[in-house]
Amino acid sequence: MHKARWWVIVIAGVVAGTLHAQDVAPDPGPGTAPAGETPEHAVPAPQRPRRTALAGLTSMSSFRDPFGLRGSNIFAPLDWPTPTEGRLASGAPGPDYWQQQVDYRIDATLEAETRSISAAATITYHNNSPHELTYLWLHLEQNLFKSDSVGALTTEPESRFGFRKGTHGGYDIAYVRAGRADLPMQVYDTMGRIDLPEPIRPGKTFKFEIGWSYTVPQMGADRTAVEEVEQGTIFEIAQWFPAVACYDDVDGWNTLGYVGQGEFYTNFGDYDVSITVPRSHIVVASGQLQNPHDVLTDEQHNRLREALSSDETIAIRSAEEVGDPASRPAGDGPLTWRFKSQGMRTFAWASSDAFIYDAAGLDVQGSRYAPNGRVLVQAAYPKEAVEIWSKAVQMARHSIGFSSTMWHPFPYPTATNVNGTVGGMEYPGFVMCAGRRSERGLYGVTNHEFGHTWFPMMVNTDERRYAWMDEGFNSFINMYASADYREPGSSPRGESARMGRGVPRANQQPIMTYPDYMRPGQLGSIGYSKPANGLFLLREFVLGHERFDRAFREYIDRWAFKSPQPTDFFRTMEDVAGMDLSWFWRGWFYGNGTLDQAIAGVEQVADADEQSEGEQAWVYIDLANRSELVMPVRLRVTFDDDSTRTIDLPVQIWAATDEWTAGFDPQGRTVTKVVIDPDRILPDADRSNNAWPEPEPEPERGPGRFRGRGGAGGPDAPGGQSESN
Repeated sequence: MHKARWWVIVIAGVVAGTLHAQDVAPDPGPGTAPAGETPEHAVPAPQRPRRTALAGLTSMSSFRDPFGLRGSNIFAPLDWPTPTEGRLASGAPGPDYWQQQVDYRIDATLEAETRSISAAATITYHNNSPHELTYLWLHLEQNLFKSDSVGALTTEPESRFGFRKGTHGGYDIAYVRAGRADLPMQVYDTMGRIDLPEPIRPGKTFKFEIGWSYTVPQMGADRTAVEEVEQGTIFEIAQWFPAVACYDDVDGWNTLGYVGQGEFYTNFGDYDVSITVPRSHIVVASGQLQNPHDVLTDEQHNRLREALSSDETIAIRSAEEVGDPASRPAGDGPLTWRFKSQGMRTFAWASSDAFIYDAAGLDVQGSRYAPNGRVLVQAAYPKEAVEIWSKAVQMARHSIGFSSTMWHPFPYPTATNVNGTVGGMEYPGFVMCAGRRSERGLYGVTNHEFGHTWFPMMVNTDERRYAWMDEGFNSFINMYASADYREPGSSPRGESARMGRGVPRANQQPIMTYPDYMRPGQLGSIGYSKPANGLFLLREFVLGHERFDRAFREYIDRWAFKSPQPTDFFRTMEDVAGMDLSWFWRGWFYGNGTLDQAIAGVEQVADADEQSEGEQAWVYIDLANRSELVMPVRLRVTFDDDSTRTIDLPVQIWAATDEWTAGFDPQGRTVTKVVIDPDRILPDADRSNNAWPEPEPEPERGPGRFRGRGGAGGPDAPGGQSESN
């Protein structure tokens, strides 16, 4: 909106409000002398203050400052990027939208005894942009585990993302070349720049090769690790290959380095990966196994085929078979497992001689890559986890099936869950979960990690900048799947009311803060819990189910296998739901204010004098908005006959004021009680002023339900266990 036009609206609103405030100003009280008269000549007869029967402003002093909080009224239009034909004003990708594709052919070898990996890759870069590219940037994420990396020097030692004692990581790059020509690469911490011999023109491809090796860290930022168990060693391998960085229409080359807490922003591509491991190992990975007849026994191959068509869990290698040479193909020397996948943003895998291996199938109609809509759901775990993990396949089937039905079909042909020492981490069609203590805890982390299939594996967001677009959105959909798992068909409890005290809090940062710049301990609340509960409020209180679901599904459909920015989400929700939500985005996502709705007073007009004057009996409820955030108002009114009435007021009542009066005809009844937010949905920071005539008693509170990374709560959080990603 043009600035001049906005000021006209603001000034007009203030003038109109002033006139209304004059209209409803109280008459002089008892004993007050009219102008020009002395007190003894004044008429002392008491008069009731005149108030309009309709809702309206109650005090001139409550007008909202046109500048508002930090220089902008909360209802003012947001200063978003100008739409283009690539990213439309509706929030949809336009006819000029483009994104790069990067395909990988990788041959890797795991040396179990030395805990090292050596590999070589052929990388094909597709330049779908309209620009010539004269250099490429690569992510070298294993360099985080060098003792002098930026992450090691800026993160608390021995912390989850900090440098661990005994770690001697980082890549040893053997070569980078195109054909027979070497390509120079300058390495800057976790980024590498390759200057090209010739520009990659629009619509063209560039193929190059890279060879590398590294030692697998025992605990690599809780995303890659090695664990010794009774029957062998578990290798969880991720962020393991040099990957080309994203080049997009918003930031050009995305060169934010890997520090630890901030996750990833990658390109979609196709993968063909061969992994050579000791013969005693079982390997599971992103993508479909291409040579089961080479790496499984005939019996295991038959069981795997049976599992795909079975809804019940089938043991591909049982607990009793682990350690038995007959459970591996006959012969000597290592075996090479080959996997292929399409449309994936990265590739991860795990290998162990201690794995029990289970599988079952799941129907997902409309799946993008699963043949005939049948997904193979798998679990690999050691005997230490068998009591709980024997249920892991069915937990994954529920989580994936629920979200496929409610939001968008699961796209991949396989979904594999691995138990090791990584607390909780997600990759396309492949997740790692450490839980071994309780079924509830394991479902929570399983649900959270597979929920990341939708955000960011499919809707590919920039996790280095906007953690909330994957962690927050995922935690939101987890609420509904978890509620259904506990009790089929039930709704989530939500945490919005509790957040009034915990989020925001002192020194709270906005949701839009980059994750690597968040204060210690805040990622769980502002990256996971607050955005998740913001969406919960939109669905359950602001928009309603039908309106919200249509918009949220459209956002997923529009941006599946594409890369949206925050404004693409905001604009899509407004465009499809048909509501201006600038007040919500500014307050909840860009700001860090609190909400405090209050009942300032209740007046019932029903005496005989007024009835004789022809006035109708009326109830006035004076409301106040006493902090920065605004929300619609829900009132529950109780009458002397024990009947109740719910009154919903739109958020627009706060557009120009922080005080408002709701009025209605009680139809001969007397009001005995009024409560704001009777279902305790809103994150109200002070509930002592939410009821009339007496404050509402506080409900008994159990332990917090959400932690995420660095928050506070318990194991049945939306994100599952407290240490999930």
